[in-house]
Parts: sequence; structure tokens; C-alpha cells
Amino acid sequence: MRTQVAIIGAGPAGLLLSHLLHLQGIESIVLEMRSRADIEATIRAGVLEQGSMDILNQAGVGERMRREGALHHGFEFAFGGERHRIDLTELTGHAITVYPQHEVIIDLVAARLAAGGDLRFEVSEVALHDIDGAAPSVTFVHGGAAGRIEADFVIGADGFHGVARPMFPSGTREDFQRVYPFGWFGILVESAPSSDELIYAQHERGFALVSTRSPTVQRLYFQCDPHDKVEAWSDDRIWSELHARLEHKDGWKLKEGRIFQKGIIGMRSFVCAPMRYQRLFLAGDAAHIVPPTGAKGMNLAISDVRILSQALESFYRTGSEDGLNGYSETALKRVWRAEYFSWWMTRLLHTFDDASAFERRIQRAELENVVSSRAMRMALAENYVGAF
Repeated sequence: MRTQVAIIGAGPAGLLLSHLLHLQGIESIVLEMRSRADIEATIRAGVLEQGSMDILNQAGVGERMRREGALHHGFEFAFGGERHRIDLTELTGHAITVYPQHEVIIDLVAARLAAGGDLRFEVSEVALHDIDGAAPSVTFVHGGAAGRIEADFVIGADGFHGVARPMFPSGTREDFQRVYPFGWFGILVESAPSSDELIYAQHERGFALVSTRSPTVQRLYFQCDPHDKVEAWSDDRIWSELHARLEHKDGWKLKEGRIFQKGIIGMRSFVCAPMRYQRLFLAGDAAHIVPPTGAKGMNLAISDVRILSQALESFYRTGSEDGLNGYSETALKRVWRAEYFSWWMTRLLHTFDDASAFERRIQRAELENVVSSRAMRMALAENYVGAF
């Protein structure tokens, strides 16, 4: 079979790219190793910048996001026994929407299927061929039968552990990585929200985050050992740790409820450069990972495919490869700024076991500087909402 663009991976990057190409009259086929039920049920948090909201709305897939997402005009820093609000809208004129990543995936799958899109779930043995020539192809097994897709371009949107990035020949890419010495223990809780906005807490015991998913479900995180075991954390131990890290002098109390999901995620920063080799392009987590502190992961995926869809549209409309040739450089400018911001937020708010007493005092001084200086709050807000 033949298509114009073969896309590996049905995460936000792959699905949104397929849909944007469809709106431009460009054919694509999406291959995904997991089932549709799996990708729609894998619960992951999500914070959408204004620009990401705009792209989803313009693509016609934002109706449920507008109806069910939580629009936030600010968030709070909590440290030293006090909370300090960062007013995003007053500082930048923009806001963010808390809308989980799997909900975005549900919306995009529905949109692609409604438009007759070719999505193939539960494929295996995916392999790329001839990516350095004019006729790359992808082979795979689907439903027990071998398949082959010939395409003009192949897009690797298959995540950090996917098959696309390793196809870059030796010496054609450079990987930049930092693995952090802590992880996040995340829980989902049946309860009313403890706060109308997100709370980022810095505490000597470690970082904590209060988020929301719906009027009846809270998402909470706290810093932990990345090698810890979920079974080591009873509900009572979890609540004791969260109360200690989050409750301060103002009488605010964290609302408890039935914990129905627990999990530990590792923390890393990663960038692959360039994000293109010949007819193979990378997008989303296949090319870069950010620690979740900066809320940039899904936004970077959306930014990548916006740039890539415009480059492909220009190629098919005019024959110009300028956009394709500039894709990696353009995307990486945004990626590195987001990597910086996510690293900065992570360093600002987490407890590092090897930090000296001097470094801990510097961390506190920087937090106090951020909340007391309008210029510092402005820089924080601009990066958080993506207004740059």
C-alpha cells in the first residue's frame, strides 16, 4: 500500500499530525503498537498552553476540551509556610487549561475515525527501510498478516523507547540527557478539589503538587526515590507525607478521599538533535523528554507537529523543501527553551539530597526573589503559558 506520510505512534503528536495533514488534503497512515483501549485508558496528566489550545480548536478537536477542561488563570507556589499566587492572566494576558493527555488522545482518535482516517492499532514488528532514499517504507505485522507501507516521508512519533530514533545512522545525531535522582509518586483520589488552581510546593521533605482532574477527582504528586516500590506506600503513609509537605500557616487543609490509582514516574531531560535524518522526522517524546515540573511535554509535541504539518503542506503545495529542511532547527529552538524552563522549575522546587546548606539557602532566596519581583514573575508566567 502507499500513502504520502507514514506515522509511527498514536500519541498526541502522531494523531494530531495525521489530523492536521488531513485538513490540508494530505494522506497519512498511523501505526500504533498498543490497542485503542490501551492508549485511551493510559491516564496521564496534561496542562495545555494557550497556543496548544488554539491549535486544537482550529483543528476542530477542542469542543470537549473547552467544555470539560479546567481553565486556570494562575497557580500557587508554597514554601516557608506560606503560599504565593502567580497570576498568569494578569501578567501575560493568557491562561492554561488542565486537560489530561489521554482525553486529548480520545478526542483525536474520534476525529480521525470520523474523517475516515487510517489508524492501525496492535501492530508489531515495525521496521523502517530506505529512509535515506526517495521512497522510504515501513513494514509491520497487523492481525497476523505482514504489511508494507510505501511513503514519501516517515514520522517517528513513537515515544522515547520507539523504533524510529535508533534508525538514525551512527554519527548523525547527538543525544543530550540528564537523569534526575528522584521521581514523582502520583495518585488519583476520589474527592472534591483541594484548590481551585495548581499548587507547587517546595519543602525540606521534598516537592509536592496539587492538581485537579475533575470536580470529583484530584491528582496529587510528591517527590520520592525513583527506585521506590508502590507497595511500600500505604494510604496512611501517603496522606501523612502530603499533609506534611502541603499544609502551612493559613489553615488550608488537603482534602482526602479514596485513592484509586498509584504510580511512580522517573524524571529526565532528553533531547535528540537533529530531529530529522533524510526522509525520517521525529516528533514529540521520540525527540525530547522534559521533567513534568514545567508542564511542557504535550505542548512540545503539539508545537512539533504544527511546524511539521506546515512544512509538509508547503512541500506538497509548492514543491519547496525549505520548511522541511528548517524543521529541526525551528523545533529545537522551542524545545531547548522548554528544556531550560522545565530544568529551572525542577531545580527550584525539588529537594536534592546532595545539596549543601549554602545551596539550600540559595534555593530559598531564589523562590523569594521570584514571588517578590514582578519581572521574575513575568518571566515565569511567560514561560509557563508559552507566551514567547
